[in-house]
Amino acid sequence: MGIETQLRRAITVFRFAALGYPLVMCAILFGVLVRPVTALLLVASIALWTWLVSASYARHGFKTSLLYADLAATVAAVVASAWALELSDRTAGISVGPWQAGAVLVWAVSGGRRRGVIAAAVISAVTMLFRGGINENTVSEAILLILTGLMVGHLTRLAVEAERRMRQAAARSAAARERERLARDIHDSVLQVLALVQRRGNEVGGEAAELGRLAGQQEEALRTLISSESYRHPLDGQRDVRELLGKHSGESVTIAAPAVPVRLPSRYAHQLAAAVSSALDNVREHCPEGTHAWMLVEDDRNAVTVTVRDNGPGMAPGRLAEAAAEGRLGVAQSIQGRIEELGGEVVVVSAPGAGTEVEMRMPRPRPKAGGHGDTDGGR
Repeated sequence: MGIETQLRRAITVFRFAALGYPLVMCAILFGVLVRPVTALLLVASIALWTWLVSASYARHGFKTSLLYADLAATVAAVVASAWALELSDRTAGISVGPWQAGAVLVWAVSGGRRRGVIAAAVISAVTMLFRGGINENTVSEAILLILTGLMVGHLTRLAVEAERRMRQAAARSAAARERERLARDIHDSVLQVLALVQRRGNEVGGEAAELGRLAGQQEEALRTLISSESYRHPLDGQRDVRELLGKHSGESVTIAAPAVPVRLPSRYAHQLAAAVSSALDNVREHCPEGTHAWMLVEDDRNAVTVTVRDNGPGMAPGRLAEAAAEGRLGVAQSIQGRIEELGGEVVVVSAPGAGTEVEMRMPRPRPKAGGHGDTDGGR
């Protein structure tokens, strides 16, 4: 149950409890009411409205149309009370009292401080206009309503933000536990198989020795990955893309990168690095021995672009689409899927005899607007 749901239920309880004020006052002063039957009809009407609007909020949430209807009904009740609750022996009649604060609470919870203050100001202005003008009672009532809207809106914003952070922390914790479980499973299965392939390949020799060497490289890379802090906490902080890609540098791979750190949010950086690894794996798997690859890292204010180019045999037009149709989704999932899931784009350029170039552009995420419901900037 979210904080909004709990607050909505609390407001419903408050509104029904607040109905007691006009009901009790009508009962006590029934003998001096100018229009007792009309007064009872008014109290019954606001009770019915409270039930209807509370049920609508529970079913549909804080819809804009409901919010305006609620405020309009509250204003109408305040206006009607000046006539329906008039007393024969007093200049001022009975008011609907704390019940009118219900609409202020709903506006404050749904939209923050600004909306809460706006609703309070509207109700206060109507009260002063129809219930005796500007005097000590109406001014005090207005101040209380405005402070209510201000404080409830502010506290709601803080509560929603705290709830959001708790959910993020829980998600990070769950992700870390899952990765640790996967690391154990990988250690017990994949790493042991790779170690066995490396050992037996070296024993057999020949082409098997080359397979053993490749298996040893993959084992080392996988052990480094699952033991690193970036694997265990991939959502925390920023990562230097150069650091993640530097492990690929070698005789068959040349890397060109800026001299300064190329930082991305950790999740984005790791997905980009994984896509680059997949592109290099494709070079090793599909190109002849001795094929060279070049990696270019570019950084601008909005995105980081990594281009992997090789001097291999290249691909015929439409080959990637054919591979996807055959169920071979290495490029579609391991490269394009990773990048496009985070809003980036991948461009593959290849031709027979001209090698292959894979350009991966990963955008930097835009800062999110602050606060739940802060569309008006009022929180």
